[in-house]
Amino acid sequence: MNGQTVIILDLPGEAETMRLGEDLALALKVGDCLALSGDLGAGKSTLARALLRALADDDDLEVPSPTFTLVQSYDLRIPVAHFDLYRLGDASELDELGFDEALSNGICIVEWPEIAEDLLPDSRITLKLEHRGSGRVATITAPEERMKRIRRVLAIRDALTGWGYAGARRRYLTGDASVRAYETLRTADGRDFILMDWPRQPEGPPVLDGKPYPKVAHIAEDAYPFVAIAGYLREIGLAAPQVFNADYEQGILVIEDLGREGVLDESGRPIADRYRESVACLAFLHGHQVSQDIPVTDAHVHHIPDFDPTAMKMEARLLLDWHLPWKRGAQPSEEERQDYLAIWDGLIRELEGSERNLLLRDFHSPNIIWRPHESGVHRIGIIDFQDAMIGPTAYDLAAIVQDARADVPATLAEQMMVDYVTLRRSLSSPSSPFDEPAFLKAFSIMAAQRNCKLAGLWVRLKERDGKPGYMKHMPRTLRYLAAALRHEALAPLRDWCHKAGIDLPES
Repeated sequence: MNGQTVIILDLPGEAETMRLGEDLALALKVGDCLALSGDLGAGKSTLARALLRALADDDDLEVPSPTFTLVQSYDLRIPVAHFDLYRLGDASELDELGFDEALSNGICIVEWPEIAEDLLPDSRITLKLEHRGSGRVATITAPEERMKRIRRVLAIRDALTGWGYAGARRRYLTGDASVRAYETLRTADGRDFILMDWPRQPEGPPVLDGKPYPKVAHIAEDAYPFVAIAGYLREIGLAAPQVFNADYEQGILVIEDLGREGVLDESGRPIADRYRESVACLAFLHGHQVSQDIPVTDAHVHHIPDFDPTAMKMEARLLLDWHLPWKRGAQPSEEERQDYLAIWDGLIRELEGSERNLLLRDFHSPNIIWRPHESGVHRIGIIDFQDAMIGPTAYDLAAIVQDARADVPATLAEQMMVDYVTLRRSLSSPSSPFDEPAFLKAFSIMAAQRNCKLAGLWVRLKERDGKPGYMKHMPRTLRYLAAALRHEALAPLRDWCHKAGIDLPES
C-alpha cells in the first residue's frame, strides 16, 4: 500500500500493551479499521480488550472473545465491531458478517486480518505484535492521515510522562465545535486532572485583507491566551482552572478539574438559581478593570485583542455567507450584502461610549461548572475563555441570557437582567456610574450580532465541517435574534431580515 508510514514501539509488559490500547481509543474515529496481527499469545486480545474498555469508560466491561461468534458488537461512544477471522471459512464470508456496514457506522477491530487481507480497506491501520524477550514490540503501519492521529496521542503520552504523570489513566471527555478536545486524567495515586488537546492548525484561506478568519475574528490559535486569562480570573477571585503544565508548541495542557455538574437539569433546561449565580459572577467580573497586557511566561506577554468593528462585522457576515444561501438556495445580491454591512456599520457606531472591559465571548451553559460546595462567585466555574477580548461587556450578558444551547424562559431571562443591572449599580461609584440605558442598547446590539453569527455558524458547521447536529439550535437562535431586534436601535436590521426572507418568529 502506498503512502504508508510506520511507528515501532517497545512494550515491556502487559501494562504497556493495555496502555497502548487505551491510547488508541482516543485516536480512532468512525471509519477506521484496526487490523491486529501476531502469533497466539502476542497480546492482540489484551490490547483489544483495553481499547474497548477505554471507549466504554468501563474497566469491568465484559469483552468475550469473538473466536467462535466471529464478530462481537459494542454500542459505545463510537460503535465498535470486533472481528476474529481465525475460524472464517472463506474470506468472502466477511461481507455476510456485516463488515462494510459496521465500518460505515463505527470502528472495526480485526484479529487475524491475514485471512481476509484483500477484502480489508487499503486505509486500514495495521498493528503487528511480536514477542521480544519478556515483552513485545508493536509495529503500526497506516496512511499518514490516520497515523497523524496516532502520533498525536503518543506525543501526549510522552508529554505526560515527562511531567510526572507516567501511566495516568486517560479517557475521552469531550470535543467542541473547535479543534480542541479534552480528556480526563487520573494518576496512580487517585488525583484527577483535565488534559486539553489543542494542536496547532495550518493557516486557513484569506477572508479579508489577506488574513484568515481566526486572525480577523481574533480566535485564539495557541494556548497562551487561555493561560493568561485563567491566571487573571483566578487573581481577581473567580474560579477558573489552574494550569499545572503547558507545552505551548504542541498545544498540550494539564489543568485543574473543576467538576462535571453544570447549570442545566437532566432534561437540558436551565436551573434558575444557577443561571442567576452565573449572572452575579459576570457582574463581579465586569466590575474589575483588566489590564490588556498579561504576562504568561518570561518570554511571552498576551495582549488581549479588541472586539473591533472588523471582527464584529466578520462574525455578523456569517449570516450573509452561510445562513442566507442555505435558506434561499442562492447567494445574496450585492445590494443586499452592501445594505447589510452598512447597517452593521451604523449599529457598531451606536456602541461608541458603551462600557468596555474583558468579555469572555462564550459565557453560556456548556462552559459553566456548578460547584455546590463552594460559596459566592466561587460556585461558578469558568472553563472556556481563550477567545476573550476587550469589548462591550453587554456581549457576555447576552451570551448567558440568550443561551445558544438552552431555552431560557422569558421570566428567568428578565430576572437575570434585573439581577445584573442591580449588582452593577451597587458596584458602581458616583465617579463611575453604571449607565443602564446605554448598557441595554448595547445588550440588544450585541445579542443581535451574536445571533447573526450563530445563525451562520450552525450552517457552516453542517455544510463545511460535516457536523449537522448543531442545526438543532437554529430555531432557538432565530427566536433570540427576533427578541434582540425589538429594540428601536435595531429597526434597520429587523427590516432587512424581513425583506431578505429570514424566518423570524413574530414579536
